[in-house]
Amino acid sequence: MSSSEKLIRVQLPDGSEKELPAGSTPLDVANSISPRLGAAAIVARIKPLNASATAAAEDSAEAAMYGAENTHAEHLADLSTPLNEDVSLQVLTEKDPDALKVVRHSAAHVLATAVLELFPETKLGHGPATDSGFFYDFYRPTPFTPEDLKLIEGRMAEVVARDEKFVREWEPREEGLAQFKAGNDFMKLHFVEKFTKPDDEISLYRNGKFVDFCRGPHVPSTGRVKAFKVMSLSGAYWLGDEKNPQLQRIYGTAFFSRKDLDEYLERIEDAKRRDHRRLGKELELFTVSEEVGAGLPLWLPKGATIRRLLEEYILGLEREMGYEHVYTPSLAKVDLYVRSGHWAHYHEDMFPPMDLETEQMVLRPMNCPHHILVYESKLHSYRDLPVRLAELGTMYRYERSGALSGLSRVRCMTLNDAHIFCSPDQIKEEFSNVMKLVERAYRDLGITKYSYRLSLRDPANKEKYVDNDEMWELGERVLREAMDSLGLPYRESKGDAAFYGPKLDIQLADVMGHEETYSTVQVDFHLPSQFELKYTGADGNPHRPVMIHRAIVSTMERMVSYLIELYAGAFPLWLAPVQIGLVPISERHLEYAKKVQQQLQMAGMRVELDSRNEKMNAKIRDFTMQKVPYVLIMGDKEAEANAISVRTRGKGDQGSQPLDEFIVKSKKLVEEKSAQL
Repeated sequence: MSSSEKLIRVQLPDGSEKELPAGSTPLDVANSISPRLGAAAIVARIKPLNASATAAAEDSAEAAMYGAENTHAEHLADLSTPLNEDVSLQVLTEKDPDALKVVRHSAAHVLATAVLELFPETKLGHGPATDSGFFYDFYRPTPFTPEDLKLIEGRMAEVVARDEKFVREWEPREEGLAQFKAGNDFMKLHFVEKFTKPDDEISLYRNGKFVDFCRGPHVPSTGRVKAFKVMSLSGAYWLGDEKNPQLQRIYGTAFFSRKDLDEYLERIEDAKRRDHRRLGKELELFTVSEEVGAGLPLWLPKGATIRRLLEEYILGLEREMGYEHVYTPSLAKVDLYVRSGHWAHYHEDMFPPMDLETEQMVLRPMNCPHHILVYESKLHSYRDLPVRLAELGTMYRYERSGALSGLSRVRCMTLNDAHIFCSPDQIKEEFSNVMKLVERAYRDLGITKYSYRLSLRDPANKEKYVDNDEMWELGERVLREAMDSLGLPYRESKGDAAFYGPKLDIQLADVMGHEETYSTVQVDFHLPSQFELKYTGADGNPHRPVMIHRAIVSTMERMVSYLIELYAGAFPLWLAPVQIGLVPISERHLEYAKKVQQQLQMAGMRVELDSRNEKMNAKIRDFTMQKVPYVLIMGDKEAEANAISVRTRGKGDQGSQPLDEFIVKSKKLVEEKSAQL
């Protein structure tokens, strides 16, 4: 190195620094640390040492691929990126989730390479990474077929085997526009015009003969896309406008290893087996009808049994915890929701008002205004507090048709809702009691995988949230203190609060790891003020109560859909719609079977007797397909001994047992809400 050669400082995650010649790359840094790290490196996380602490704004999927890079903020970069200033740098390997996103984006380029090699008339859209893989949009007049997808996956393997380097190139914007115009690449033309300025150079990535407009970053070469799978095909209109050409979107996924890919594919198959929509039909739990309308499921007798058991269970727990249950109507005047603020902040998700002779009525999206009016119906003193009002309240929300799904996304739902009216010094104790109730319910229902999310407002969004900084700061502080006092771990999420206050969301994950909110706890200073709620304090003066909104087991629809998938339809004994199936070996054993049925029903068990003129094995098979916990078989020996032969779900034949002993054991399992048989 000459004495005049410029050196740059590279600060590593452990705080140590290296000096390297300007123009060195992240790969040079990795190799200088360890050749093993250099071989394992995938991409680098870089931030100029003189950059401000302000993080870059989150990109949309398109902007992330095409928008101008903010190189003054922390960003991901190719291992071949020249370093010409002092930076902090982290080399990412397979241990970092961000590295997997880069692999998946590179896999999308491999997919596009394969498609153009096989079908050169195709025009390219864009191909971002997603949480579960990647996709690429294509325009081609001829639809792709399942056979085409197999060919594409095979050609992708060839592109990977060629181990082509991903090379970043730069080109004047006008030259790029001219090339895309000449090739009639209308989508790439749109992206260049949208995400670049007239004097910009545009960023291109080349692997072999394939070139794509993209800002990257990418893995060093196609050979680093080791484990991938083409998954499916769907259609979408260009820019979401049905007047535009219809595109074909090919989905895929990619992982660091074949083992990870195989495990993912197994989870997908497991998710298909557990899908509550399929099981709901097979197990006769619910149905949907076009004559009723989208998002309005019909509960069949067996599904209604599960729902009723869940309702009775949570109502019982609430009674133990001092809740008073009320009934309120499913609609109200629009004026009520104007006063509460729901109309201003939520009316787009409500059904249209109904014009009556003298007033406008609307189906309620929330139960809280009704419960406020229940509280308001009498005077309260500090001795009355807390007032805990609960209801299985039916609500209506205008979910868009594309979001509707079985029981999990519906337009009519019944929420396990409650509102606690308390004094400020009672907030933490009431919050703690709600959390105990959540954990008790989850334990009894067998739910073990959940996390806590503290949902906060976005202070910059004045339209979505009530504009009262003092109220928000107080509400967020109270929730943080309550969670910290309980020692429960939580993460914060800006922009997910209710319009009137922050909330704690309990997030449940499905078999694929996708999270949804099921239980919520919200501390609300806004609505009591809107409705001018009062209680008389110990000083004889009026005071404003605080409202705690809480839902323990979500809506009946969503929780039952979750439980169907959690148990794959094989419910624990206490929740099973049919707990015991009875199979007489022949017609002469039917009379004894009826006596057994009567005894079991008197003991409170849900029993189904198969009295059809069918073979015994066929009856057993049918009960097994319906995932009935116990199948009891009765012949001559059983009738003589007042016994039954027991087949247990998942365990098979358990031999003969006295009927009385079986009843005692079964009742104990139900009382304990045991998941075991």
